[in-house]
Amino acid sequence: MSHAIQDRPVAATPRRQPLSHARLPRWTPAAVAAGSIAGGIGIGLAAGWHSKVQWGLIAALLFVLVTFAVTTKVEGRRQAKDRVATSLVWVCFVLAVIPLLSLAWVTISKGMEVLDLYFLTHSMNGVLDAEAGGGVYHALLGTIEQVGIATLIAAPIGLLTAVYLVEYGSGSKLAQAVTFFVDVMTGIPSIVAGLFILATWNLILGFGPSGFAGAMALAILMMPVVVRSTEEMLKLVPNELREASLALGIPKWRTILKVVLPTAIGGITTGVMLAVARITGETAPVLLLVFGTKLINPNPFEGAQSSLPLYVYEQYAVGTDAAVARAWAAALVLIAFVMILNLVARGIARWKAPKTGR
Repeated sequence: MSHAIQDRPVAATPRRQPLSHARLPRWTPAAVAAGSIAGGIGIGLAAGWHSKVQWGLIAALLFVLVTFAVTTKVEGRRQAKDRVATSLVWVCFVLAVIPLLSLAWVTISKGMEVLDLYFLTHSMNGVLDAEAGGGVYHALLGTIEQVGIATLIAAPIGLLTAVYLVEYGSGSKLAQAVTFFVDVMTGIPSIVAGLFILATWNLILGFGPSGFAGAMALAILMMPVVVRSTEEMLKLVPNELREASLALGIPKWRTILKVVLPTAIGGITTGVMLAVARITGETAPVLLLVFGTKLINPNPFEGAQSSLPLYVYEQYAVGTDAAVARAWAAALVLIAFVMILNLVARGIARWKAPKTGR
């Protein structure tokens, strides 16, 4: 019996599969990207293409194809699909960033030619458009006043409208009608808002051109953006916070003021700044209602004013080297103005946001 047991064949032990698979080094994406760029340039030159855009598109295509081929060879087809998806995300990101960087580079390089303290502190009074000299102070002052007044009008109205839609009128017919008209207003051209204020404020009521008239048209463009962005931010506030506050006997208006709005203040501020960035570059309402001037007019309620977008349009339309240089410098000032507003608004939002740590 012992011999029978010893003669019994021993079952073969199953071969263990390795827990780790071959992986590409970390520097592989960078190497593939460098090779794809070189290949795109080489193919473009060989084909006689002189456009760098064509070279970039060829390089992007090569990057995706080579990534898929190399990953399939080393890591397998499943991992290759994942890397291709990641590569497509990076390619789309680069394609979106390159125009922005190009715009910033061209604006900075051309705008810095005449941008100095004199340019920021002087107007075009007494300076011909075709001559060198002059500044942008009158346009910068007009933009600050017009955008500030428009924000003071649109931000409270948009915020209170969004509070009503989310906190009080949810599901009602009035809320549905308001939401519909807000969506319609979001897509109206700026010239329509300018014509509306021109017909009512200027022609019917008899007021002349002023910065305030332009600010009202800008406020019309700003309000739907504020309403929609604030509405979405308020919807993201958890209902548990509202219920906990109401359970303590706190009135609803105070819950909204002390709980809901502080929780969503970061997103609300971002939405307001997006609306400000939209109206800051508008030219059509300003051209209709403010008219533009070379003089410094600190009173937005009387007389024509200028603005940075209108100044850029006027100077570029002149066409001389000095005027075009002033247009680029004013465009750079406009971009810096919007950037500073965003930084200040984000700082205030972070300062006022509720603390999450213990």
